[in-house]
Amino acid sequence: MSELVSRGQILVTGASRGIGAAIAQDLVARGYDVACLSRSGDAPVGYGLVCDVGDPVSIKTAVDAASARGPIVGLVNCAGAHAMASALELKIADFESMMRVNAGSVLMVSQAAHPHLVANGGGTVVNIGSFFDKLGVPDNTAYCASKAAVGAITRCLSVEWASDGIAVVNVAPGYIETDLNRDFLSRDKVRAWMQKRIPVGRPGDVREIARLVGALFAERIAFLTGETIYIDGAQGMNH
Repeated sequence: MSELVSRGQILVTGASRGIGAAIAQDLVARGYDVACLSRSGDAPVGYGLVCDVGDPVSIKTAVDAASARGPIVGLVNCAGAHAMASALELKIADFESMMRVNAGSVLMVSQAAHPHLVANGGGTVVNIGSFFDKLGVPDNTAYCASKAAVGAITRCLSVEWASDGIAVVNVAPGYIETDLNRDFLSRDKVRAWMQKRIPVGRPGDVREIARLVGALFAERIAFLTGETIYIDGAQGMNH
């Protein structure tokens, strides 16, 4: 186990369920201390902190509380929301709300974590985007725009913070089976569509996303920064 693993902790937003919970579990299995940030404060592993990622005061309070427990060596921005509406019916307030939760939170939590990462000599930030960032998806204008913004934020932070020893990477999943969508994905019509549309013939597993994120921290490849890594079973490039 590396020295980095044995002496620091990683913050994970949206860690109470789904992909965030799986990421937290993988990181703990690799030997990291994990602070799980969520509205509920629930923690599948590690310890939980109540945090509203849309509120900069709540964010600072949670990050400072984590820092008081030990050095912070990494951050996973996984918190997010999804809602559907046609472009004609999409209300600007709903658009702005999704942009704040999905994209604004990435910037705000990263800003709050930055001085703590610098104090520890640098670290890694992994943002969880979506392969929708490059697709035209009906009824998903707000969601697609917010995830495209995550990629843009990743690129900008990677350039600005490289001299601080901080690598920033965007992991962009395709369809991933979680507790929230398992019933929907199990429908015969949906399953048949996925088998035809996704080259690997199935949705992804949360543990596959978690393994990729965990590997980014464990390997600590400093020269890998600013990139978006798609993990979608080749669906995004399927013609």
